[in-house]
Amino acid sequence: MPLYENVFIARQDISGAQVDALADSFAQLVADHGGEVKKREYWGLRNLAYRMRKNRKGHYVLLNLSAPSAAVAELERTMRINEDVIRYLTLRVPALEEGPSVVMQSRGSGSQRRSERERAGEGREGGSDRPAERAVAEAVGA
Repeated sequence: MPLYENVFIARQDISGAQVDALADSFAQLVADHGGEVKKREYWGLRNLAYRMRKNRKGHYVLLNLSAPSAAVAELERTMRINEDVIRYLTLRVPALEEGPSVVMQSRGSGSQRRSERERAGEGREGGSDRPAERAVAEAVGA
């Protein structure tokens, strides 16, 4: 069965419980059409890059799906007519990620990430942990 990642953004003025109920209804819709929600993550209330339908923030939710294309088409149709959903995006992927998504992994404290980067760069000359930058520095002779 094809695998999909779906992220939708719900309006800022609904509660977290309403967002969970909305995600439950979408999961039930997928199940009714022969699919399965493998993972569901609530990313929280986040700022939007620009105003959408008079909203500056939105509740982000990720759904990892294993579903036939008809189920995904019905899910997108339902999201399109639901007033609480501002935007959605569905992508077909070759494999679903195990464990937490990148967004959830980056939720660690900023000072912890900074200290990890500093430790990673301590043992190297050149100080850059990007391969392209290292290659340019080596070519220049720095």
